[in-house]
Amino acid sequence: MAGTPGQAEYSRNVTTESAPRVPAPARRPGAREDPGAPPRSLLLIGGPSGVGKSTVAVEVSELLRRRDTAHSLIECDFLGHLHPAPPDDPDRSAITERNLAAVWANHAALGHHRLVYTNTVSVLEEPMFRRAMGPGGPLTVARVLLTAEPAVLRERLGRRESGSGLAPHLERSLRAAERLAAEAPTGTVRIRTDGREPIDIAREVLRAAGW
Repeated sequence: MAGTPGQAEYSRNVTTESAPRVPAPARRPGAREDPGAPPRSLLLIGGPSGVGKSTVAVEVSELLRRRDTAHSLIECDFLGHLHPAPPDDPDRSAITERNLAAVWANHAALGHHRLVYTNTVSVLEEPMFRRAMGPGGPLTVARVLLTAEPAVLRERLGRRESGSGLAPHLERSLRAAERLAAEAPTGTVRIRTDGREPIDIAREVLRAAGW
């Protein structure tokens, strides 16, 4: 996805020589909805690096499993993780969208209608999800932005990364937090994660989504 800090980190110092050309996904204005088909639900969990997106998403999935609620969980980080980046897709947004469309099509073919998706800027990219999820029943989108104080992000990232990589990673995370605070669409629910257990945050996420 364009501009995601995680993908920017993966892209640093990458050359694109001999990278295969990846066709861009079809840029439809939006997938056609069928009012007669089963309704679909999309939960987007966004936030800067270190805020706890992946951990909370796993807890969300566990809570849904305990309820025996069918759902799919997809993390963006793995959809565009390739080297080198295609010459015409340096931020890997096109291949990420294509892979999301392919994975979701497989899940939908099994009858799934609920998708939980994590990515730093996912709450800013609803049109991409409508394209990638394709035609189907009416799609309801819930956007949740996880937040934390800079000191908390610094401490969490420090546990994951050390050495020279920590400072630039933290800088990207703080820039992402500022961008998300400024650009998150109306209706985005902001949930603080400072000093809280992931399971409690997950419960609040599900309440915010109406699930």
